[in-house]
Amino acid sequence: MKKRFLSVFFTLLLLPTLLTGCGTQNEPTTVGLENKDQTSHNVALSVSDSKKNDDPIDSQNSITTSDSQTNSDIPTVYMTSDISPEGLMSVYEALDWTPTGKVAVKLSTGEPPASNYLDPQLIKDVVEAVDGTIVECNTAYGGSRSETAMHYQVAEDHGFTEIADFQILDENGSMTLPVEGGSVLTENYVGAAFGDYDSYLVLSHFKGHAMAGYGGAIKNISIGLGSSEGKAWIHSGGTGGSMWGGEQDAFLEAMAEAGKSVSDYLENGERIVYVNVMNRLSVDCDCDGNPAEPDMHDIGILASTDPVALDQACIDLVYEQKDGDGASLVKRIESRNGLHTLEHAEEIGLGSRTYNLVSIDE
Repeated sequence: MKKRFLSVFFTLLLLPTLLTGCGTQNEPTTVGLENKDQTSHNVALSVSDSKKNDDPIDSQNSITTSDSQTNSDIPTVYMTSDISPEGLMSVYEALDWTPTGKVAVKLSTGEPPASNYLDPQLIKDVVEAVDGTIVECNTAYGGSRSETAMHYQVAEDHGFTEIADFQILDENGSMTLPVEGGSVLTENYVGAAFGDYDSYLVLSHFKGHAMAGYGGAIKNISIGLGSSEGKAWIHSGGTGGSMWGGEQDAFLEAMAEAGKSVSDYLENGERIVYVNVMNRLSVDCDCDGNPAEPDMHDIGILASTDPVALDQACIDLVYEQKDGDGASLVKRIESRNGLHTLEHAEEIGLGSRTYNLVSIDE
């Protein structure tokens, strides 16, 4: 497949035309796609009729490079605008990653009655390709996924048990992972069965979040892989106090640090890769059973071996939308200081906010 390589070397300075009003410092310059004929599929986290994107992604900062020009020291984020099983498989295959041993596919099962979540028919092919077991952890709040038996029922109701084996990782409690180099955490609590798997494919629906500002790959390996106990620990910023009234930046930093503990355990990320699906871009998380309807168009599917680069690329694509498309999601991100998660994740070595964006679309 012909690949177009696009890269931008970020200055880690605020880009006024992109992040005006963000109120954060050291934001990387972002990368867009030059292709003016890109399409975006209007898919409810699944497969449906596609539509022409009337407001294609564009950036004056995008630079077309050849394979030899791509900086190998900068993580690559692969992207397709084709939100379909074929598109998902293609962007996954672009990673050129071969899982070893027993493979877990981490995703969110979605909170009933009407949350957004990745449609099983969208992900079925890639789950089967890695011979994966879909895994999830219980929540730390009320609802239909706080208890193991109910959570298994939700997984069945939402169609995940039809396409693969499924396991609640913390049905038998927690296991402890050390946190190296953290400022708020010294340890992280994941599901007790986390260590039973050798490789992890992390499938995330990128969207907003009522507390974190946004949810993507980092949230999926921190809050998402946290046991019920671990979720409460992260939300409290490692204090063991209230999940809901703690210091905001401590919570955001705890997410980054918990994510790093997971990556470190999996041989510094060698045994884990990440895919973000950018559709149904609500301001609310999939843990919300009645999320707000999105007010922006779908964008595509992105994948990387670097969760920081991947989430940063998704953030940048949201900010690059024109004519106010995505303004509510941007407002949600900024109102929660959501970019601080990325700042801290890069600071502690989870990944890089600088990346090469590579379109795999022909």
